[in-house]
Amino acid sequence: MGKLFGPVDMTKGTPWKKIGIFTIPMLLGNIAQQLYNTVDSVVVGKYIGDSALAAVGSAGPVVNLLIVLFVGISVGASIVVSQYLGARIRDGLSHTIGNCITLTFIASLLIMVVATLLARPMLQLLNTPDSIIDWCTSYLRILFLGSAGLAFFNILSGVLRGLGDSVSALIYLLISSMINIILDLFFVSVLKLGVDGVAYATIIAQGISGLLCFLKLKRMDTLFDIKPQNLKLKKEFAIDIIRLGFPSGVSQAILATSMLLVQSLTNSFGELFIAANVMVMRVDGFAMLPNQSFGNGLTTYAGQNVGAGDQARVEQGARQGTLMTIITTSVITVSILIFGRNLMGIFTNTEELIATSMKMMMILAPGYVAMGIVQGLTGVMRGAGDTVTPMWIAITMTLFIRVPLSYLLIFLTKSAQYPQGRKEYIFISLTLSLIMGAVMSVYFYRRGKWRGKSVVDSEVRNTEK
Repeated sequence: MGKLFGPVDMTKGTPWKKIGIFTIPMLLGNIAQQLYNTVDSVVVGKYIGDSALAAVGSAGPVVNLLIVLFVGISVGASIVVSQYLGARIRDGLSHTIGNCITLTFIASLLIMVVATLLARPMLQLLNTPDSIIDWCTSYLRILFLGSAGLAFFNILSGVLRGLGDSVSALIYLLISSMINIILDLFFVSVLKLGVDGVAYATIIAQGISGLLCFLKLKRMDTLFDIKPQNLKLKKEFAIDIIRLGFPSGVSQAILATSMLLVQSLTNSFGELFIAANVMVMRVDGFAMLPNQSFGNGLTTYAGQNVGAGDQARVEQGARQGTLMTIITTSVITVSILIFGRNLMGIFTNTEELIATSMKMMMILAPGYVAMGIVQGLTGVMRGAGDTVTPMWIAITMTLFIRVPLSYLLIFLTKSAQYPQGRKEYIFISLTLSLIMGAVMSVYFYRRGKWRGKSVVDSEVRNTEK
């Protein structure tokens, strides 16, 4: 049991086996996390109606934009922690983890205050229909006021990933997901709290998962210390976390901004298409999970091996891990296309919604495989300490390709039959941008500027082992 719930040393053994052992629990954990939003959508769609489903979905891009602080700190933490662990430097590891906890607390306060005030104005900027804007606003404000749980889970699970422990986060997510499902049903079907009920269920469940991650870290005192002196912000450690995490946070912000801009376009097609888009994005979330999981796994793998000074092993793992990502994603994508109508039927009984959603999923299918290449190779770059190149790839994919292309294609397809344009081109633009992202990722990985970006320099590594 100690080995199962302990950190994985990825500097030894067959690379693809180590990556798989580490990533599979993380993939299962990400599936559990995806259940948060999916269960919310199923409950509101079945118990309240299609308008409520559209309301919860329209709130998603706003949430994604305003939690970029958490994403940035989490990625920076995972990279720095994995490199210090690979280099076997206890003091640096202790200060890094302590600074992560303090930065998480500060970020939570900012989100609670700022995001709560901005919720309705942002929804108005997105042309959110009047029929659902009140539901959207209330849902968002509850999530933001309870954002500390989300923050601590995402960031502390990032620390656990950097330590090579993906199993603990899986267990905690399974626990909190079950709590979320039970509370969703209780708050909505019994207490009749509506959309607010699923928001309350989510923040309670996330708070529990965040607390469990913290308690797990407290017990890992054979590797590092969590003491008051480690919690005090220390310039060099805080800067490393922010410097490495900031580009990833920017990437997430750009992605969320592009989703907001496209959401505004989506909203122009009315509630029915908004609801169909929500269903597609929920299933899309599951299709993307192998990419995200293997990408995070390769970040930890690269970080530990860069910390250990083994560049050849990093590149060997990059090839094997990216191939595993592509194979896994392909299998899941084919399964979704085969059983897609059954999946869509979970959300709604409206046949038109199901048919529209399946059409959009067919368009997106090639993009999932392309995204596997993006996540695998950029995950290696991030783990090696180069978070700037993945940032520029994300910016180019989303802000310079997807958004302009979606508006251009919609404009070019306007006609007497389609006065607002052909709505499927919103998804075609996304697929094309993902394919271009894969091409860019291969090019920059082979170019190799990500090498030599380690946080832990060789002199420190050699003297403190």
